[in-house]
Amino acid sequence: MATEKAIFAAGCFWGVEHRFRSQKGVLEAISGYTGGRTEKPTYEKVCEGNTGYAEAVEVTFDPAVVSYEELLDLFWKMHDPTTLNQQGPDMGSQYRSALFTLSSQQQEKAEASKKEQAKNFPKPIVTEVLPAKTFYPAEEYHQRYHEKHGRSCF
Repeated sequence: MATEKAIFAAGCFWGVEHRFRSQKGVLEAISGYTGGRTEKPTYEKVCEGNTGYAEAVEVTFDPAVVSYEELLDLFWKMHDPTTLNQQGPDMGSQYRSALFTLSSQQQEKAEASKKEQAKNFPKPIVTEVLPAKTFYPAEEYHQRYHEKHGRSCF
């Protein structure tokens, strides 16, 4: 089976991870950090808000079951892409809305999806679409947080 990966940032990674894990065709969803300037970020450093990292989720999926475009649709529905550096009560650049693309095809699809989705929101979409940098998995206590504690950010 051929698999693909995609990286999404839509606020607190606990809820984002849980929502993607619930999607048929998603084989793995890992909470972590990407888009920053230092090596080996930690939750504490990312929370300070000056590392450039976003809380993100790396999704491994089976494209024969769920397409990247379908995952993009889920991404747009799970958060408010019109709020800059904020999702719900979480504020700071680490909670920004972003699509970190892993190929030129993902970049094109993400840009097209963002343009199409702009019709569905009353305010401009502030979601970044950027080539992915290194993805660092978050500390173990952040993985499968919703499953372990029965709650998440959503």
